[in-house]
Amino acid sequence: MKLSREIGKAFFIGSLIFLIIGIIQYLNGEVITDGKQLLKLFAYNQLYSVSLYLANAVLITKLLKRFKGEIFRLENLSKAVMGSVVITLFTIFLLRIVTQVGFNGESIDEFLSGERIQFYYVSFIISLVVTGIFYTVYYYRYTQERKVKEQKIIAGTASAQFDALKNQLDPHFLFNSLNVLTSLIEENPKAATKFTTALSKVYRYVLEQKNKELITVEEELKFANLYMSLIKMRFEDSIVFDVPERLSNPEAKVVPLSLQLLLENAVKHNQVTPANKLHIRIYEDNGNLVIKNNIQLKKVVKESSGVGLRNIRQRYYLLTDRQVTVQQDEKEFWITIPLLTQKQEGMKTQTTYISEKRYERAKKHVEDLKGFYVHFSIYLIMVPVFIYLNIQSTGFPWALFPIVGWGFGIAGHAMEVFNYNPLLGKDWEERKIRELMRKND
Repeated sequence: MKLSREIGKAFFIGSLIFLIIGIIQYLNGEVITDGKQLLKLFAYNQLYSVSLYLANAVLITKLLKRFKGEIFRLENLSKAVMGSVVITLFTIFLLRIVTQVGFNGESIDEFLSGERIQFYYVSFIISLVVTGIFYTVYYYRYTQERKVKEQKIIAGTASAQFDALKNQLDPHFLFNSLNVLTSLIEENPKAATKFTTALSKVYRYVLEQKNKELITVEEELKFANLYMSLIKMRFEDSIVFDVPERLSNPEAKVVPLSLQLLLENAVKHNQVTPANKLHIRIYEDNGNLVIKNNIQLKKVVKESSGVGLRNIRQRYYLLTDRQVTVQQDEKEFWITIPLLTQKQEGMKTQTTYISEKRYERAKKHVEDLKGFYVHFSIYLIMVPVFIYLNIQSTGFPWALFPIVGWGFGIAGHAMEVFNYNPLLGKDWEERKIRELMRKND
């Protein structure tokens, strides 16, 4: 289906080219009245158009897959242009063999001895112009998508940096804790007092740590013990919780409240009964902290949204190149979070992260400028080439068409690079970006 769609596009472009050439010839006094001759010329035109389009489409598709967003870097764009030139000339050569030898009955020797470089001019220039238009259109689409992604990254960073640690304790945990407290008040007032004290410490810790980027693993493990003491009051001996007595580096850092969230998920998704005890173990492994539990999933459980784990991953993404990993087998489920140190190369504070983003955007702008200057330089070189070919071929000024058309492409490229739009304005662009972000969300 995709191939048929591309063939359709090629056929449409070929028809458009045939129409433009026909208008140029008509204005130049060349009129073809023979219907068969006109049909033959149209068939030849479509053969060249479809073949050249598909050949370049294959090349462009492979280049886009290989370079992705880096295709407009100077070295990659140069490879793309050279590749298009080579594949276009080779395709024209093959097409001429098919038409001259296959259709017109020439021998290979006659064909090769009669070949001239001027036979390739028109087809090559048309193919080059069409390919240039394609790259211009793709560049515009790519830059618009990149702007949307940049805005989403900035918005996501701000959200993760300042709001990720808010409201991490599940409201159900609070409600369940209050229910446990109600029952303890009647059955065991002393335990109720102890429970209330522990619960207040849990929420005090949340308020104290939620604005911090990192906290020592020692403090986080202390909080995990405090949190699990509340859980154990609810489930009594149905939970077995094991943490390391000693840490290789107590000053190593983790994201605050990450352990609480992972422990809460383990309790929420598994059966916790005297007959099916939930075993949760926390231990160090090669510079990481591992949280592991046995799998005994509840028969009826609310489908997880994955927000909690995604939140942890986003916060670590802002701080380090090391990833949070999730693994499981038939019996156990475990999550590995990195233990960070002050010397961790990938560690970034909010300030350094923003600085790096500014540097990346400045670097990208320089690359865009280089791409525009290369594009403009090629245009300036090709303008006299078009004029020369026009003078050599006919008195009709057909060179104005590719020069003006390509000039519009240059103007569009310049407005994109220099962020100038005389018709829609910058405010429209910002509004459109926000609209697209809302739709994507």
